[in-house]
Formats: sequence, C-alpha cells, structure tokens
Amino acid sequence: MIGKCYKRHRATEFLDFLKELDRRVPEDQDVHLVMDNYATHKTARVKAWLARRPHWHVHFTPTSASWLNQVERWFAELTRKQIQRGVHRSVAELEADIAAFIELHNENPKPYRWVKSADEILASVKRFCQKTLTGTSDSGD
Repeated sequence: MIGKCYKRHRATEFLDFLKELDRRVPEDQDVHLVMDNYATHKTARVKAWLARRPHWHVHFTPTSASWLNQVERWFAELTRKQIQRGVHRSVAELEADIAAFIELHNENPKPYRWVKSADEILASVKRFCQKTLTGTSDSGD
C-alpha cells in the first residue's frame, strides 16, 4: 500500500501521486490502478500520462456501488482501526496516524477477498428487497 495525503484533490495532486508510484514500482512490473469515477482521475492530462505507460492498467469501480469496492473496504478498516480510535489535534497528527496505519498494514499485507459467492450476495439483496416491499403499503398512499 502506498499512500500520500494532500490538502487538495485536483488532477495536479493526482499526477504527483502517480509519479510517486511510478518511481517506486519497478519498470518491468505491471501496475493495476483501481480508481473510482472521480473527475480528477479522468482529465486529459491524467489520461495522456497513463497512455504513455502501457504497463499501467486502469480499472474503474462501478459508479454508486461503493459496497462492491474493495478499496472502500480498506478505507473502512483505516477509519475503524485508526482514525475513530485516535484523538487528532491537528491535520499533521491525523496524517501521521494514517501513515502509521499504512506502515503497519504493509508489514503483513493481505488482499481483501469476497467470502460469499455472487449467488449468495444476490440472494441476500433479494431477501432485503422482499422485506422492504412487504413493509410497504399497496393502497396507493
């Protein structure tokens, strides 16, 4: 996990982060970049920079489906295990806690994996929808 905190989230900062990744990842290694659909990730400058690096492969997460996103799962862990438990009197203290969490994570990194099949997940969604519909009135109210 490579992370960096920025005060702003513009294409300029994003390109700076991509360049940092490029310096730290060996040239002969493929890079799979998983991103959400934030406009900053899709600017002409970012697209041009990525196009010049054929060993970089971009994957966009589905729009409005953060529950599908394993990157969001990692941020949830960061929030639950580090940020919510801490007292941050400054942005610098918060950034230090984030960096410490990344360093600890990198000591023994494990990929996030689905533990249920797609059929099990869809069955759960179906049950939820049926419960929700059962609780609604069909009287036209």
